[in-house]
Amino acid sequence: MATHVETLAQNLPAEANGSPIDAALVISPPNRLYLTGMKSSAGFVLVTREKSYFMVDFRYYEAACQWVKDCQIIQFERIGETLGELIRKHGLRGILLENEGVSLSEARRLEKIFFQYGAQAVEDSTLDDLLWRQREIKSPEEIRRIQASQQITEDAFSHVLSMIRAGVTERELALELEFHMRRQGAQGVAFDLIVVAGAKGSLCHGEPDENQIHPGDFITMDIGALLDGYHSDMTRTVALGSVTSEQESVYHTVLKAQLAAIKGVKAGVSCSEIDKIARDIIYNAGYEGCFGHGTGHGVGLEIHEEPRFSMGCKTALLPGMVMTVEPGIYLPGRFGVRIEDMVAVTQDGCNNLTRAPKELIVL
Repeated sequence: MATHVETLAQNLPAEANGSPIDAALVISPPNRLYLTGMKSSAGFVLVTREKSYFMVDFRYYEAACQWVKDCQIIQFERIGETLGELIRKHGLRGILLENEGVSLSEARRLEKIFFQYGAQAVEDSTLDDLLWRQREIKSPEEIRRIQASQQITEDAFSHVLSMIRAGVTERELALELEFHMRRQGAQGVAFDLIVVAGAKGSLCHGEPDENQIHPGDFITMDIGALLDGYHSDMTRTVALGSVTSEQESVYHTVLKAQLAAIKGVKAGVSCSEIDKIARDIIYNAGYEGCFGHGTGHGVGLEIHEEPRFSMGCKTALLPGMVMTVEPGIYLPGRFGVRIEDMVAVTQDGCNNLTRAPKELIVL
C-alpha cells in the first residue's frame, strides 16, 4: 500500500491554473502531520514526483530522523536556500501551495523564493482538494487510532457519571472529564469540552461554567480525546433525578433520528441523504426549527473534517470515511438533547466506533 506521501506524489496533476506542476509544498500543521506522521510546530514537506523531503530546523531534526520514514530529512538554517537547492536539483517549474492553512504573508514569502530560483507558486485549491480527498479515506491504522481515542472518551464518560449530583457545576464535570482523559494517556482534549445542563442545554456549543446541576435537569456532554494526533467525538445526554414526559419524548425522538441515520450510512449514499433521514424524523415530530446544525462531519487529524452530513453536501460516502452522526433538538431557554456516535463507512453499511450506551440514563 502506498504511503500518504507516495499517494500525493502519484496524484500530482500535470498542470493547474494554466501552469505546469512538478511538486507540492505542504506547510499547514494538520497536513504536515498527515504526510510525515510527526507533530511539529514548524517544517516544510516538499513532494516531487521523484522524491519527498521533510525540512526542519535544529529543534526537530533528531526526532524527525527517528520517526519519519517516508521523506528524506533535511535540516535547514535558511529555508530559502534549502528550497532553492531542491528547485534546481529537480528542475521544478510549478509548485503547488495550500490555499487553506497558509497565511498570506507566508505565501508571498514563498512566491519570492520560488521566483528567485526560476519556479512559480500555484495558489489555487488544487493541493487542498488533493489532500482532502486523501484524508477523507482513513486507513485501517488511522481508524485504529481513532478507536483508541474513542475508548478513552468513553472511559471518561463512564467515570464522570458517578460525579453527577445536585450542586455540582458544569465546570467541575468538564475538568474531571479532561483530567480522566489525560490520566488514561490522552495528549489532551479534542476540543473545548461542552458540558451544559438545564436551560443551557439549548445552547449547541454552550461553555461549561459555574451553572449547577439540579434535579430534573438534562446534562449534555459533547466530549472527545486527542491521542496520537487523532480525535474522537461523542455526545451523550443524561438526566438527574427524573424526567418529564416531554423530556422523554424529545430524547427518544433524537435517538430515533440518530439510529435511522446510522442505519442509512453506506458507500454510495450522499451526505445530504443521511442528513435528510435524521431531519425528516425530527421535523415530522413537530420540531422544525429546533435542529439547526448538520447531522455530522468527518473526524480525524482535525475534529471537523470533510465531508459533512448537511443539506447542501452532495458528496457520496466512500469506504473508510469516519463520520459523526449527531442530530439534536434544542428548545430555547428550556433544555436540549444531542446524541452523537462516530461511524466508519463500509461498502454495505458502517461500523459504529462508539460503544457507550444510548438508552436514556436517569441518575
